[in-house]
This record gives sequence, C-alpha cells and structure tokens, in this order.
Amino acid sequence: MSQPTALVTGSSRGIGAAIVARLRARGMRVIGHATRASDAETIAADLTDPTAAARIWDEALDRAGGRIDLLVNNAGQFAANPLALSDIEWLDNWEDTLRINLTAAAELSRYAVKAWLADQSSGRIIHIASRAAYRGDSPEHWHYAAAKGGMIALHKTIARHYAAQGIMSYAICPGFTDTAMAGDYLASRGGAGLLADIPLGRVATPDEIAAIAEFCALDAPDSMTGGVLDANGASYVR
Repeated sequence: MSQPTALVTGSSRGIGAAIVARLRARGMRVIGHATRASDAETIAADLTDPTAAARIWDEALDRAGGRIDLLVNNAGQFAANPLALSDIEWLDNWEDTLRINLTAAAELSRYAVKAWLADQSSGRIIHIASRAAYRGDSPEHWHYAAAKGGMIALHKTIARHYAAQGIMSYAICPGFTDTAMAGDYLASRGGAGLLADIPLGRVATPDEIAAIAEFCALDAPDSMTGGVLDANGASYVR
C-alpha cells in the first residue's frame, strides 16, 4: 500500500507543528502549509488571499501524486478587534479573521470532499476549532468566536452528509493552549489571573492537542464521525 498523505494547514508552529510531528512518527507523509515556507514539505500561502486555498490544494495534490487522505484545518488567526476601531478597520479585521479561520477551511474541505467523492474513496477531515465556538470569547474577539462556531457547523454538516460515502469529520475544541498565538492574549488578560478560570490549573500543551488529532486521524472509529472533542481543562463543560 502507498504511504498515506496528510495536508496540515498552519503547520509551522504550535499545534500545527506538533500534529505534523505525531503524524510523521506514525508513518504518514505530511505536506504542511504556512504563510512562509520553512522547508521543502511546506507550501507557502497567505490565507487572506482568496486564491490561496485552491493553490494550496492543487500543489499538495500534485506533490502527493494525486491523493490526499487526511486534511487538518488548523491554520488560525487570533487578533484583537476592539469595538472602538473605525467601521472599516473593524470590518477588515472581521473579514480577515473569518477568511483565515473559516472560509479557507471550508474551501479546502470542499476540495477534499469533491476529490474523495470523485474517486469513490474514503478520507478524513480534522477541524481545530476552539471552546470559543460554544462559550464565546472576549468583547474584542467576536470575529474569532464566530469563525470557530462556523467551523463546528461546517464540521457537523460534512459528517452528517458524507459518512455513508466513507468521508469522516472530527473536530477538536481546545481552550487556551501554550502557543505564541495564545501567549499574547494570556498576558494581556492578566496571565495567572486567567488561569483561575481553568480547574486544571494550567493551559494545554500543543502536544496534548496533537495527540487528540493523531487519534482522530488514525485511530478513531468511523462511528465517532461528527464528534467534537473538548480540551480546555474543564473551563467549559458541555
């Protein structure tokens, strides 16, 4: 059998880099994506560009010899968008965040589903969402919460409508994770004070989230499709 191939967006650091390391350790070929490519297995693309998702998929498919078995929608942007900004600034920030966190994931998911349906083959998609999809976020992060809520709706729709064709979808909702993206936010919100809201007493590590992604990619039963796995230290319990 040929080596299975994964496409992981936002693979240059944090959760994405940890997912890449775990999948490669399990024998998968992994094609990454980042705004700037750091190695030959990473595709460079800025997801604010409306043409980026199509270029990423086409290039990944070409590198993989025409077959992608797993898509991990991990790329994300977490930037404040204060209400006091001008109308155009606020809207620009909203649209950039939704394009990176939701629209690009939807486009890539569409390409994957279309390819698997055309081949009459199976495939898996993993969406790295957020507890914000259910709990909401700060007054400066409406756009982030809305994007992650949309990702969960996207995931559930894919799972419900394509399971019979062998296409499985899984979602992971981390709380705060020890990444550069979350670090600035933790510091801006008081750091240690914010941890008081997490019963576990600490934020998750990227490798903990990657371990869940590895399970969804390679070990989760098909019957778990549509599932949403929380990893937030019991800071939000559904």
